[in-house]
Amino acid sequence: MTVKAYGAHAGDQPLVSMDIARREPGAHDVLIDIAFCGVCHSDLHTVRAEWAGTQFPCVPGHEIVGRVAAVGAQVSSHKVGDLVGVGCMVDSCRHCADCEEGLENYCDHMVGTYNGPTADLPGWTMGGYSQQVVVHEHYVLRIRHPEQDLAAVAPLLCAGITTYSPLRHWNAGPGTKVGVVGIGGLGHMGIKLARAMGAHVVAFTTSESKRKDAVALGAHEVVVSRNAEEMAAHARSLDFILNTVAAPHDLDAFLVLLKRDGTMTLVGAPATPHPSPNVFNQIMKRRAIAGSMIGGIPETQEMLDFCAENGIVADIELIRAEEINAAYERMLKGDVKYRFVIDNATLAK
Repeated sequence: MTVKAYGAHAGDQPLVSMDIARREPGAHDVLIDIAFCGVCHSDLHTVRAEWAGTQFPCVPGHEIVGRVAAVGAQVSSHKVGDLVGVGCMVDSCRHCADCEEGLENYCDHMVGTYNGPTADLPGWTMGGYSQQVVVHEHYVLRIRHPEQDLAAVAPLLCAGITTYSPLRHWNAGPGTKVGVVGIGGLGHMGIKLARAMGAHVVAFTTSESKRKDAVALGAHEVVVSRNAEEMAAHARSLDFILNTVAAPHDLDAFLVLLKRDGTMTLVGAPATPHPSPNVFNQIMKRRAIAGSMIGGIPETQEMLDFCAENGIVADIELIRAEEINAAYERMLKGDVKYRFVIDNATLAK
């Protein structure tokens, strides 16, 4: 079947309206009418071929929410009319140790929602900047938020799980002091989630103008990282740091804020490496630098349920499909609070 989408034919070309093919639903597939799709910085990197291996035409989008339009004969977990979501992956091998532990995101054969290998034509996956998508039921998630929040739920499928997973893994909660570095698409979710988990949240920003914003998002304290006195006041005070910044920066400036045995986890993906940290800042206090990538299907469902129970959604700006190229330029300038979301109803117009 053919559906309307927005994508690019080459890395140096803008996104345009196009027709793409979707497979007919198989026995275990779910056909979803996409209502909204969030816009992730990874979309921009991929569609502009800034990361190696982009296949064209490329239709980005891995923060998908909508309603089930049809299900295969053997689907038991979803029914027509359900509110559902699809995140960053649509397949994996399903039998390796990672998959068996519900950590499909670390499977060596994980298939991304776009630009991933597939038997479908044209041979790679096409994402959520489209009217419909067909996904195996295992990778389709239940949404329990009220329908009026659906657009703001979309970024939870990437920004939400990217920040939730490390906060849960490193036990953010009551009695812990958590730093969140960067107040953007990822960072604003990190602040909301860490606060809801019961942690004392310290937000770090380079911009004095974001101080009030961070407090409104739920931060207990806000530090302007360019202010040496403010940074020094938090030395050796944090149990965990969630570093969401996607640009190279001085990791040592934040490492020294960790207590003994503290961990700083990186979830931002810079185009070039960070400057190498001073190993003594790790050795002398048994501190660790770690990384984390989205989350598996069980944890993503857990995150969605947690957010529904706590009334957490992303702060968004809703755009029409034809505004995506302008949105990319604004995103590069940091001109969004804090996530663009496409109204997929506009794809057909």
